[in-house]
Amino acid sequence: MNKIFINADDAVKDIGSGSTIMLGGFGLCGIPENTIAALVKKEINNLTCISNNAGVDDFGLGLLLKTRQIKKMISSYVGENAEFERQLLSGELEVELIPQGTLATRIQMAGMGIPAFYTPAGYGTEIANGKEIRVFNNKPHLMELALHADFAIVKAWKGDSFGNLVFRKTTRNFSTSMAKAGNITIAEVEHLVEPGELDPDNIHVAGIYVHRIFQGKNYEKRIERKTMRMAD
Repeated sequence: MNKIFINADDAVKDIGSGSTIMLGGFGLCGIPENTIAALVKKEINNLTCISNNAGVDDFGLGLLLKTRQIKKMISSYVGENAEFERQLLSGELEVELIPQGTLATRIQMAGMGIPAFYTPAGYGTEIANGKEIRVFNNKPHLMELALHADFAIVKAWKGDSFGNLVFRKTTRNFSTSMAKAGNITIAEVEHLVEPGELDPDNIHVAGIYVHRIFQGKNYEKRIERKTMRMAD
């Protein structure tokens, strides 16, 4: 099976309106920039996007929000995107906020084939509305369902033509779990290498989970920095 695609446009050619898409990234780290740009160009809409956060106004998922292509966001943190806030408050965007650990575990469970699990996180809040509650060790727990997607899109540092992926440091974030939770997983990589070039002991996602791979280009690699004072 040939998993190599020419570019992002080729890799997303069958993603249509109404799809549910998981996108790796944490803050501005490890975002699949090329694939998001390709989705913007496709002008599809009514997307449900699952991501830890919604990027910023001019980068990451913020680009899809700007063009009104996202119908629903499922995420845990959205505090730095003014357009997200505006659409949420005006009722233009449906939002499901999930505690970060619960979001990560729901994705992991999907990859492991486990349909549901119990967690104490969210009990006693509006997150618990409509969910089954059971008591374990005298503590109430919510039942949370595994979170699947039509497509999972991740960005890795290196990948080979079999789909094996290697991430650099914190760029792993949600991506290693998301790669296992999509019906179709698309990986963009900075370096596409031949089979055998990756150290088997350092592979973070096995190629069996990846269906499409391409080498990206022109990465911005934005990094969030807090400036405490001006440099001398």
